[in-house]
Amino acid sequence: MALSGKVESETDIEASATKFFHVLRKQLEHVPNISPEIHGNRVHEGDWESVGSVKHWEYTIEGKKVSAKEKIEAIDDDNKTLTYSLFDGEVSENYKSFKSTIQVIDKEHGGGIVKWTFEYEKLNEDITGASPDSYLALAEKVTKDIDAHLVKE
Repeated sequence: MALSGKVESETDIEASATKFFHVLRKQLEHVPNISPEIHGNRVHEGDWESVGSVKHWEYTIEGKKVSAKEKIEAIDDDNKTLTYSLFDGEVSENYKSFKSTIQVIDKEHGGGIVKWTFEYEKLNEDITGASPDSYLALAEKVTKDIDAHLVKE
């Protein structure tokens, strides 16, 4: 098993890519009210939406409540893409680096696709924390929760 790697997924959404991306860019503080997997979030440094800002998240993964910090590394509004690094808490106990990229793509006839990519480097072969695949599953679940929320608005 490799110490570093990448996992990816694509999730179809009914909401428009623009609407979905707007939640990620301008309404992140509402995600704990939208997805039961997310228990809390707050700004740790900076603000909710600027490169370099750090947020603290509390969430459930693999049936366990944990927390981590997330730093915004890059924003590309034209391509509806955000890049974050995750650190602190269980993430730093198991990974040397853990980067997340999310891109929201319009579909030709409405709706969109949310593409998640996690690039990571483990500290050692046998980590005790959540696997990259589990983070991907969490991201997919939160994606579906946000989409369901937007569709019923």
